[in-house]
Amino acid sequence: MRPERTLRIIAGQWRGRKFRFPPIDIRPTPDRVRETLFNWLQTRIEGARCLDLFAGSGALGLEALSRGAAEVTFIEQERTATRAIEKLLTEWQASGGHVLCGDAQGFLAARPPARAFDIVFLDPPYGSSALAACARRLDAGWLTTGARIYVEHARREALPALPAAWQELRSGHAGEVGYHLFGYTRTGSETTA
Repeated sequence: MRPERTLRIIAGQWRGRKFRFPPIDIRPTPDRVRETLFNWLQTRIEGARCLDLFAGSGALGLEALSRGAAEVTFIEQERTATRAIEKLLTEWQASGGHVLCGDAQGFLAARPPARAFDIVFLDPPYGSSALAACARRLDAGWLTTGARIYVEHARREALPALPAAWQELRSGHAGEVGYHLFGYTRTGSETTA
């Protein structure tokens, strides 16, 4: 069994605040990668509606709330992890955080929300087929025009085919982690959410 591990919030209202996440098999986004990602998103995060799929430790969604996101929906299938995120949100008196325990693909299989998301964090377990499946489902009414989608994967693995409406804006790598930021451009044939 792995010991509890600690992460820290990089910037915003909770800057420097450390938190522990449970000793379960999750792989949090490294601090350096999170810092780069949120530098890319700095002009879009304030007031954004975010979706943190495969939330794990909750580090991406918590960082977004710390930096002024209006709302973050955390989706995680591991109950121990969702309880830990819920506890942090309560302790930090965070408004706008919603935690759902369930499978990300199952969540996206439901009808898209009345209000689409501005930013999505898509960081499935490495080596799974979930990235391509979730991308297809997100492309069906879950994203606002101009939305940003962060994708993380094992650097040694190629990205799967992603929807044509996703345009790669930035990419990088750190150690074993490959990460990308995509912009979403809705085409005229799609319906609005």
